[in-house]
Order: sequence, then C-alpha cells, then structure tokens
Amino acid sequence: MKMRNVLLFALAVLLLAALAGCAPTENADANTTPQQTQNTSVNRPDTDRSGNPITLPDQVDSIISMAPSATQTLLDLGMKDKLIAVDTYSAMYFGLEDLPTFDMMEPDTEQMAVLGADLIFTTGMSASSGADPFKPLRDISVCVADIPSASSIETMLEDTRFIAACVGAQETCESLIAQFQEELDQLSDIGAGIQDRKRVVVEIACAPDIYTAGSGTFMQEMLTVIGAENIFADQEGFVAVTEESVITLNPDVILTMVDYVEDPVAEILGRTGWEHVTAVANGDVYLVNTNAVSLPNLHVIDGMKQMAKMIYPEAYAEIENPFAGEAAA
Repeated sequence: MKMRNVLLFALAVLLLAALAGCAPTENADANTTPQQTQNTSVNRPDTDRSGNPITLPDQVDSIISMAPSATQTLLDLGMKDKLIAVDTYSAMYFGLEDLPTFDMMEPDTEQMAVLGADLIFTTGMSASSGADPFKPLRDISVCVADIPSASSIETMLEDTRFIAACVGAQETCESLIAQFQEELDQLSDIGAGIQDRKRVVVEIACAPDIYTAGSGTFMQEMLTVIGAENIFADQEGFVAVTEESVITLNPDVILTMVDYVEDPVAEILGRTGWEHVTAVANGDVYLVNTNAVSLPNLHVIDGMKQMAKMIYPEAYAEIENPFAGEAAA
C-alpha cells in the first residue's frame, strides 16, 4: 500500500466525516451567508463561516490555508503568490511542496505566528478533537477564518464568495460561479429528462468496512442532479454499511473513490457473493476522481460530469469528461 494513497484516503474520509459539524463557533449561525455577515461599509466579511467575529487587515498580502478545498479555491482566484504556507495535503495535491507546511490535525500555531500571515483559512477538521487549536492565534489578534465543510452545493457557492470577499477577488469569483452555474444547469437539464433512473452506490471505503454517502450530503445532491438514485438515500450523512445491505439493495452502478488498494474496481468485481449484483454482473463499476467528489468547492462540477458519463454514457455523450486520458484518482 503506498503511503500517498493511504493519506489521500484518510483525508477523503475525514473531509466527509467533518460534515457532522466540529467547527469552532463562538456565537453566530454557521450557515450564515456571506451577504448576511459582510460589513456593508467596506463590503468585506466581519464574521467567518462558523460565525466567529473576524477583523480583516486593510490589505491581505500573505495567506495560510489549512484546508485543501480552500487552497484550491484560492488558486482558482489567482492567489497563489499570496500563499505563504499550506497544510500537507494541499502541498501534495496542488504542487505546493516548496511552501512551509503544517499538519492539519496538529497545526504548529507557534510557527504560524512566526510567519506573520495576514489571514489564515481553517476548517473544522482541525478541531475534531473538540478543542480549537487556533485559539492562541485568535488571542493575539491573528485573523483566522474558519470554513466548515459544506453539506450542499449552495453552501459551496457561499463559501467561495466568502473566500473571495476576504481576499478582494469578488469579480473573479462571480465569473467562476457563473461558469459553474451554467455547467450545473446543463447537467441538471439532462438529468431531469432521464426516465429510467439507475440506482447507484458510492464507496468511500471498501469492503469489509464499506463507507458511503446518504442524504444531507453534497454527494447525494451530485447524484440527484445527474438523474441517479442513491440506494442509501434513506440514511442521513456519511455512514458505514454492510456488504449484505449493498447486495440486497442491488445497485445498477457502483462508483468507488477508494485509492488505497491497487485496483479498487477489480476488488469490487472479485468480491465473493457479489457476482449477482447487477452492477458487478454488467461490469458497471467505476473509479471516480477522489478530489473532485470529496473536496467541497467548485470543482465538484468535474466530479459530476465524470459520474454522469459513467452512469449514463449516452445521455451525457455531449458532455466532456474532464478526466479523459487521466488516472481517475
């Protein structure tokens, strides 16, 4: 087992588990929109996405990002030159190994303070133990902006606008969101017209400890938009399920985002007792791009395109596969 793949898998599971809510919050509602929290006199946020009060410096020239989803958004917004440090996963995912890195789960806040960043973006994952590791930075008036993992596409858009407002990139942000919305509408229009809807399961972790997505998750929303039915939509959040339950529900398609086994598709196709599952019998088992279906930002549109073409290749024939010719994970 390659260590890189172990880390990628661990991150994916942690990202999804974080949706249950572990972000540090001092007062306001974590789902408050950027429009509601902005200081209208300067059109900049005065609370973060967890509801904590923040005071942004007049000019943001140096940024630390402690979440891959936020890092990718900052790169999309053209902020690469302002990044002075990132979490280890961001460095690995996005070719930022030259920057100082911090452990997302045990960040060295003393060293962060030495770097003197104008703004630090964090995620509730860092507070999964129950304590806020960034409190020492907040106590010395460092601007720390927390963004809980999004549970819906709409929340992703709000998070993107929040990040853009913090760094003064609203115009670029709205252009990106307009493109995202256009592509989302295209997928939604096709999905709405699908009559014979296929029943799907997405494996986040493979047998014997299968982990998947239920309702109240952005992954559920992704499947709904493209016209697929999640066989575990009756369950809430991200859940562990048994092999027997998957076999009994008999999915038409199995999607896996597992990248910690050598050949996850072959592993599923070779499972004992699964040979009569429709997806296995028909060979409708596919590996999806892990980042595109697990990082809650605008790049989920690429994951949706890939899933759509795997599940309904004819209906989505005119949609370009963003990962054509690439390894899925």
